[in-house]
Amino acid sequence: MTIYELAGYVSGVCIFASFIPYIRDIFKGKTKPERISWLIWAVLGSIAFFSQLAKGASYSLFLVGIQGLGDLVVFLLAIKYGFGGFVKRDVVALGGAAIGLILWYSTDEPAIALFIVILIDAIGGVLTILKSHEHPSTETLSTWVLTALAGFFAIFSVGSFNWILLAFPIYIFLINIAIIAAIQLGRRRVLRIK
Repeated sequence: MTIYELAGYVSGVCIFASFIPYIRDIFKGKTKPERISWLIWAVLGSIAFFSQLAKGASYSLFLVGIQGLGDLVVFLLAIKYGFGGFVKRDVVALGGAAIGLILWYSTDEPAIALFIVILIDAIGGVLTILKSHEHPSTETLSTWVLTALAGFFAIFSVGSFNWILLAFPIYIFLINIAIIAAIQLGRRRVLRIK
């Protein structure tokens, strides 16, 4: 087994493990997923997977494939147990995501499609960052730490310096660091208020 294979497997284990505490906490009533974020992520998970597959990704696909399936499960749970949906920023985000999907659909180049997917995914990320800062107690911190680790190991699973294949894992790592920071800053803000 090569180091790239090992990193891919570790990435897959981390992303799979990240959903366990999140789903558990949804059923306990502790975690309330941002519905529009998870809708966007569920749709884009499959697009990212097939875009990377088309560009020749191999072991780095563990992150994208497992994440797409987990995102779909969380979105389905968020319909009943989630947060948000039709406030102004959610509607704007959905509009932006829809425009991005139209752009994605109109391109025949997998690399361009992947970067459009990352931009759309970031729309969902911003919604969760805002919600995490405003309502930090409604998020499961360990999920975002594990997802950041999954992105980190997926970077090393690529096996070459190929920006197309590195783009999504780097993005996953960075957006999850931002969500972790939002949760922590939100917790500090709540403690100062008390």
